[in-house]
Amino acid sequence: MHQEEFIAVALGEKKADLVIKNAQIVNVLTEEIYESDVAITNGRVAGVAKGYQGEKEIDLKGAFLTPGFIDGHVHIESSMMLPHRFAQAVVPAGTTTVVTDPHEISNVLGLHGISFMREASKNLPLRVYTMLPSCVPATSFETSGFELNAYDLSLLMDKDWVLGLAEMMNFPGVLMRDKEVMAKIDLALQYKKRVDGHAPQVSGKDLCAYIASGVTSDHECTDPEQALEKLRQGMYIMVREGTAAKDLDALMPILKHNNNRKILFVTDDRHPEDLRVHIGGMVQRSVENGVNPIKAIQMASLNTAEYFKIQDLGAIAPGYKADFNVFTTMDDFTRPMMVFQNGQVVAENGNLVASLDNVNVPSTRGSVNVGWLEEDSFHIPAKGSKVNAIEIIPHQLITKQTVVDVKVENGLAKANLDDDVLKICVVERHRASGNIGKGFVKGFGIKEGAIASTVAHDSHNMIIIGTNDEDMLLAQKELVKSQGGKVVVRNGEILAKLPLPVAGLMSYEDIEFVTEKSEALNRAAKEIGCVVNDPFMTMGFLSLPVIPQLKITDKGIFSTDIFNFIDIFEIEPAKV
Repeated sequence: MHQEEFIAVALGEKKADLVIKNAQIVNVLTEEIYESDVAITNGRVAGVAKGYQGEKEIDLKGAFLTPGFIDGHVHIESSMMLPHRFAQAVVPAGTTTVVTDPHEISNVLGLHGISFMREASKNLPLRVYTMLPSCVPATSFETSGFELNAYDLSLLMDKDWVLGLAEMMNFPGVLMRDKEVMAKIDLALQYKKRVDGHAPQVSGKDLCAYIASGVTSDHECTDPEQALEKLRQGMYIMVREGTAAKDLDALMPILKHNNNRKILFVTDDRHPEDLRVHIGGMVQRSVENGVNPIKAIQMASLNTAEYFKIQDLGAIAPGYKADFNVFTTMDDFTRPMMVFQNGQVVAENGNLVASLDNVNVPSTRGSVNVGWLEEDSFHIPAKGSKVNAIEIIPHQLITKQTVVDVKVENGLAKANLDDDVLKICVVERHRASGNIGKGFVKGFGIKEGAIASTVAHDSHNMIIIGTNDEDMLLAQKELVKSQGGKVVVRNGEILAKLPLPVAGLMSYEDIEFVTEKSEALNRAAKEIGCVVNDPFMTMGFLSLPVIPQLKITDKGIFSTDIFNFIDIFEIEPAKV
């Protein structure tokens, strides 16, 4: 549209495409609410004033009009659904834009994975921006399907749908000024784009150095003290509320008492059952805990847009894209009456009304390539009866290193169910190398059988936790058959299974199917004794060697304290 025509609509000389009448405008620019009309033409706001006329008019009769919500950091692959299925879930909840990091699929398929997600995200009633994965693989201590270097990323960094470099998880590489790490950061800065951070428990001079490199945000704060230190040093804080990692309640004091203009809401990793209430749920919880409603909406919209330098999103004002939510009250933000994108109603009363007929899902190759395994492939020769084990912490991604007793039979170290000690293995599944990392884990409570998944951050090798080698082998075979997924087995029987044939990460099916199968998996896990609410999400992060303290990859048990592998039989006092 020519600017002259846009000016004519703003002046009232020409009818707008749509006028939203009698709206209580929630103005996140001035932090006030007032009644007005909104004129929209060509998907953008032309004016906010009384008296506009439109080819189409919608009378809100005093309902509240807010900017559409923005998720500032999300891995769509973690929903186990394709982008259009993801949109079906989150758009009716008021999320109109997401900033994605496709590093899950990139670890499996490389640049093709990024291209796949970009193509599959076109023609959606959801804006999808991309932060290019910074750490594929996250470290050299695991085997991924691909490696992406600075040259690879340079092929895409100039695209308008790319907002910068995603979470720089390799903070030791930053502090050591690793050439490849610095080349990736420099690439983003060269294009004046953002560099997101990932800095759990990094503080003091290390934090200063990390920020000095060009990193400007962090989503790994789990208590107010960490968040406050990072705010003081100029970082933006992404408050995360995922399925496994839930930090909103812990960080609520920061939302209420510090500069929340540098705070934004993100979900990071959520399973489908947690998607129907999305960013709006974080707004709701914040308001219930005493955060000013306008500031909560600001953190879900304007703050995020401004951080990512998206100049035409996040507010209701002339020139901004017409992405809105309509709420009957300022007390419930979980289900908008209406959701607008580009001035079109795309959802009403919890249902998507926009068409998905033009969505194109490209094809991908099979990605589960595992060498032939036998039962003895999971054997662990015993060097003693005590081992260093991974101990999970409920609702956290971090773990503890703990010393436990294992059973020793016929010279082999086995699970000790009396003390909740289970065997855990990671099988390399990209190149059929035969790599298997082996160890023990405490905290799942499983009494029989095994659980397994090809969703194992970030390299997404096959991860298996079990009480015996026979069931662990059966679980592995089932995931090869389905070319990825999640499974629960017991005594040679498949209790529940969710196939994920797209890169071993996603289903072709809708949210109802994936939710039903996910719930069946969790029920089956409880049936075999599991005490973790979402065992597959928790298990999926036990292979991420950049998050403290003890993790496992296809190459062995890894300690972030020394940033290297350990021998599980070499017992030292546990570090806190």
